[in-house]
Amino acid sequence: MTTDQLDDDHHGERPKNVPMIIASIAILLLLASLDQTIVSTALPTIVSDLGGLEHLSWVVTAYILSSTVVAPLYGKIGDLYGRRNTVAVSVGIFLLGSALCGISQDMTQLILSRALQGLGGGGLFVLTLSVIGDVIPPQDRGKVQGVFAAVFSISSVVGPLLGGWFVDQFTWHWIFFINIPLGLVAAWTFWISFHPKMHRVSHKIDWMGAVTLSVSLASLTLVTTFGGRDFAWLSVEIIGLGAIALVFAVAFIMVELRASEPIVPLELFKLNVFWVTSIIGFISGAAMFGAITFLPLYLQIAKGVTPTQSGLMLIPMTFGILFSSTIAGQTMSRLGKYYYLPIAGMISLIFGMYLLTNLEPDTSTLVFSLYIMTVGFGMGFIFPVVTTAVQNAVPKKQLGAATASGLLFRQVGGSLGVAVFGALFTARMTAQFAGAPGGMGEGMSSFGPQMVAGLPEAARSMVAQGVVEALHPIYFVAMALAAVGLGFAFILKEVPLTNRHVPKGE
Repeated sequence: MTTDQLDDDHHGERPKNVPMIIASIAILLLLASLDQTIVSTALPTIVSDLGGLEHLSWVVTAYILSSTVVAPLYGKIGDLYGRRNTVAVSVGIFLLGSALCGISQDMTQLILSRALQGLGGGGLFVLTLSVIGDVIPPQDRGKVQGVFAAVFSISSVVGPLLGGWFVDQFTWHWIFFINIPLGLVAAWTFWISFHPKMHRVSHKIDWMGAVTLSVSLASLTLVTTFGGRDFAWLSVEIIGLGAIALVFAVAFIMVELRASEPIVPLELFKLNVFWVTSIIGFISGAAMFGAITFLPLYLQIAKGVTPTQSGLMLIPMTFGILFSSTIAGQTMSRLGKYYYLPIAGMISLIFGMYLLTNLEPDTSTLVFSLYIMTVGFGMGFIFPVVTTAVQNAVPKKQLGAATASGLLFRQVGGSLGVAVFGALFTARMTAQFAGAPGGMGEGMSSFGPQMVAGLPEAARSMVAQGVVEALHPIYFVAMALAAVGLGFAFILKEVPLTNRHVPKGE
C-alpha cells in the first residue's frame, strides 16, 4: 500500500509523540466500531419510542452499508490531501451524523442520520490503520495492529453493554451523543500530535467504481428489505430495484476492468484463496450481525430483561470469539497451516445457529449462554483465519487492496444479512399479530420493553412467544448459509504461511 512507498521515501523520521497519536486514533477507531453494535440493545427501546418496527434493521444496515462503500476511497483521499486533513473531515462527518441521530424524531430521520454517520465512520476504519504505517516502523507494526484488532473485539462486547446501560440510566439518545465529546477530544489530540513530513502520493480515485458499487448494493438491500412485505416479489417496484442492482453490478465490473486503481482488483478473483475466503467472510458477516442485532429483541421482549442485562448476556458470544481466535492464531503460528480452521468454524456456526432455533421464552440463562458461545466459537475460527490466508496468498503490492476487499465482503454480508433477517422477522410478526385482539396488531410496530411490561400476563406471554417464533426462521436461514459456507471451506486451497509465493493459476 501507500505506506510502503512512504516508508521508502522517509527512513526513520518519526514523530516523538507516537503514544498520543496511537491513543487518539485508537479512540476514534473504537467509536467507529462501537457504532456497529452499540445500537443493538437499544433497538427495542428506539422502536418503542419512534415506532417503525418494520424499519428496525435499517438502523444497523444504513451505518454498515455506507461505511463499507466509502472505506476503500478514504485511503486514497488521505494520500492525495493528507491524512491529517482527511481524518478531520471524517471525524466531522461522523460527529455530525451522531448529533443528528441523537435528535432524530422519527425512524426515517434516524436511518438517514445513521447513513451520514457511516460515511464518516468508514473513513475512521481505514485512516487509523493508514496512520499506523506513517508513524510505526515496519518491524513494530504487528504489535500495534494486534492492539487495534483487540479494539474491534472489545467493541463487540462493550457496544451492546454500553448501549443497554445508556438506555437504562439516561435515554437511547445518549448512545449517539456520547460520541461527540470523546470524538472531539480524540480528534484534537490527533491534530496537535500528528504532523506528517511525508510526501503525498498521487492516486487516481475510482469514483465511478464507488458510485456503481453503492447504487448496486443499496438497490439489492432495498430488494431484500421490501420484497414480499411492502411490495410483492413480482411487483414493478421490486423488479425495478432488482434490475437497477444488476445493471449497476455489471457496470461496476466494467469500470473495475478499466480502472487504473480499482476499488476491488478483479484479477484477485483468479486466486482461489481470495474468492473462497470472500464468500466465507460474506456468510459469516451475515451470521454475526444477524445474531447481534436480533438477540436483544429476544432478551428484552421475550424474556423481559433490562437493556443493560441484555448487553451482559451477550458477553459469552465474545468469549467464544476470543477463545477460538486465540487457538486459531496459535495453530497458524506453530503449524503454518489454516485449512481445517474455517471448516471447524463453519461446523460450529451451523451447530450454534441450530441451537438458536430452539430458543423459547423460558430458555435458561446458562443454556442461552452456551448457545451464543457456540456461535462465537465458530466466528473466532473464521474471521482472523480468512484475513491471514488472504494476506499470505496475494502479491505484496496488492496486500492492502486484498485486505480492504475482504473486509468489504464481510461488511456487505452483514448489511444484507441484517436486511434479510429484518424482513423475515417483520413479516412473521405482522402475520402472527394481524388478527390479535385488543388492537395489538395495530400497535405491533411500536413494540418495546416498556409497552410489553405493561400488558396483562396472557398478552405478555403471547408477545413473547410471537417474538420467539419470528426469530426462529432467521436462525434457520443463518444455519443454511453456514452450511453453504462449509462447502466452500472444503475447497479452500492452502498456501503454507511460511511461503508467500502463489502458484500461477491458483
